[in-house]
Amino acid sequence: MAKQRKTPKAVKLRTGLLTKLLIVILLAALVCEVYALREQVADAEAEKARVAAEVEGKRQENDALAADIEEGCTPEKMQEIARRELGWLLPGEYVFDVGS
Repeated sequence: MAKQRKTPKAVKLRTGLLTKLLIVILLAALVCEVYALREQVADAEAEKARVAAEVEGKRQENDALAADIEEGCTPEKMQEIARRELGWLLPGEYVFDVGS
């Protein structure tokens, strides 16, 4: 007679209430962490957009300065700077300051 091999019985894992509770707590912590990371990503994207706009403004300012340098010092440019930065006027000009 040939010996028959005994097949091992399927082992059932019994999860207790404590194990299930631990898994639920870990999942809740994971969800909270993912939510916090999403907020950080949104904040970082907003900061990136703000910095990109600031960089573009500085780039335009640099381009304007480079154009001024290439143009050189003209009397019109000197007059514009004197009016804007120093408040100078041409003879016969008047300034009216309307208070609010």
